[in-house]
Amino acid sequence: MSWEVVIGLEIHVQLNTTSKLFSGSKLSTGAEPNTQASLVDLGMPGTLPVVNKEAVRKAALFGLAINADICRHSVFERKNYFYPDLPKGYQTTQLDKPIVGAGVVEVQLESGEKKVVRIHHAHLEEDAGKSLHEDFHGMTGIDLNRAGTPLIEVVTEPDMSNAEEAVAFAKKLHAIVTSIGICDGDMSQGNMRFDVNVSIRKPGEPLGTRTETKNLNSFRFMERAIKLEVERQIDVLEDGGEIVQETRLYNGDTHTARSMRSKEDANDYRYFPCPDLLPVEITDADLDALKAAMPELPDARKARFIADYQLSEYDADLLSGDLATAAFFEGATKAGGDAKLAANWVMGELAAKLNAEEKAIGESPVSAEQLGQLIARLKDGTISSKIAKQVFEACWAGEGDPDVVIEAKGLKQMSDSGELEKIVDDIIANNAPQVEDYRNSDDDKRKKKIGFFVGQAMKATQGKANPQQLNQLLKQKLDQ
Repeated sequence: MSWEVVIGLEIHVQLNTTSKLFSGSKLSTGAEPNTQASLVDLGMPGTLPVVNKEAVRKAALFGLAINADICRHSVFERKNYFYPDLPKGYQTTQLDKPIVGAGVVEVQLESGEKKVVRIHHAHLEEDAGKSLHEDFHGMTGIDLNRAGTPLIEVVTEPDMSNAEEAVAFAKKLHAIVTSIGICDGDMSQGNMRFDVNVSIRKPGEPLGTRTETKNLNSFRFMERAIKLEVERQIDVLEDGGEIVQETRLYNGDTHTARSMRSKEDANDYRYFPCPDLLPVEITDADLDALKAAMPELPDARKARFIADYQLSEYDADLLSGDLATAAFFEGATKAGGDAKLAANWVMGELAAKLNAEEKAIGESPVSAEQLGQLIARLKDGTISSKIAKQVFEACWAGEGDPDVVIEAKGLKQMSDSGELEKIVDDIIANNAPQVEDYRNSDDDKRKKKIGFFVGQAMKATQGKANPQQLNQLLKQKLDQ
C-alpha cells in the first residue's frame, strides 16, 4: 500500500543579540547557572519589559532575506502554559500579527531538482529556561540563564514529502541565517533547533493526523527521526490503529522516540495581547536601511562561485551553502591560486577528515592558508598528489605548515631528469621479461602494462618521482 508523507517544520533560531528580548540581561554560552536572569526575565511584580530593537531588526532582516512580507505593525501576545523552567507561567510571543509574513525558500536536492518551500510566517518570541536532569538523581535542576533569550520561530507550510527535502531545507535555512549574521547556527548549543511535524495519507486523501517531534539539534538526527516516525505511523495505520496528535521526543544516541504529551491547540494556550508591550512599528526607512545592509545571500554566493571560479553548479552549491565552508574555500583558493584544486580538497580530503572526527570546519587543524600552501606546492610540482596526502596528514597532526613538513621529511618530488633516467634504465635492465612482453603488445595493452614499470619506479623513489615526467621517460625508453 502506497503512502504519501507530508512534512512541515518549525525552526527556533536564537538571535545573536548582546542582550535578551525584553531585558538588559547579557547573553553568553557557558555561564554559571542562574547568573544571567534578571527580575524582568522572571516576570517579577513591578517589572516591565522593553523590546530589544536589535532583535526586531534581525527578525525583519530575515524576512527580507526570504522575500517575505514584513508586518509594519506587529503585536506581542502572552501564551499561557506551565513549565518548571518558565517561571512567569507564560511566554511572550506573537500570534495574530507576527513580524514576518509569507515567504519562500528554494532548495536544491541531490538529484539537481529544485524544491520551493513556502514559509507561513516567522514570529519573535522569548525562550524558556532549561531543565537539567543529568547531574541530579531523582531531581531536576532549573537554569534560567536562557529565559528571555530572543528567538524567531520560522513556520513552514507542509510542503516537504521526505526526509531528504526536509534536511535540504533545514540546511538552506541554516545557510541564510548564518550568512546574514543573525544567528551563529551552533546546533550543539541549541542555538538553532527543529520541530518536525509529520503525517501520512493515501494519495488524494485529506491530510492525516500529525505528530510533532521536538528539539532536533542536528541534520542527521532530523533525517533519522523523520524516517523513524514515518515507519511508525505506517505500521500503526496498517495494523488498523489511529495516529494520535501528540508531541514526541527523539533520542539520537539510541535512535528511539517516545511520546511526550498530547499536542495542544492554540486555544489551549489562552493567548491574549501582552498588556505591557506596545505594538512594534516598522517604517519604509527602516526596511530601506536593512536592504542596503543586506549581506551576500547563499544563492548570490553560489552564482558568484560559478562565475568567478568556474565551478560546476553542484560544487558551487556544496561550497556556498555554509558560510564557514565558503570562507575556507575562498581562503584556500587565494593562498593556492587554483579554485578547482581548492574545491576538490575542501570537499574531499578535508571533509572526510572532519566527518571522521566529527569536527566543524571552524575546528579544522589545517587552516585555509595551509591548505592553499599545499595546493601551491602541488601546482608548482614540488610534491605529487600522493605525497600531498601525506603532507596533509602531517599538517593535520600539527607538525607545521606544508613547506616545513616537506622540508623536514624530505618529500620534494624528484624532478632531476638525469637521476630519474638512471632509475628508469635500471628498472628496464632488471625486468627484461616484462620489457619484452610490453614491446610485443599492441598500443591498448601497452597502456595497461606500463603501470608495472611506473609502480617499480615509484617504489624506487619512495613515491617522489614526478608522475608526468616519469611516464614520458618510461614510454620513450620502452618504445625504443
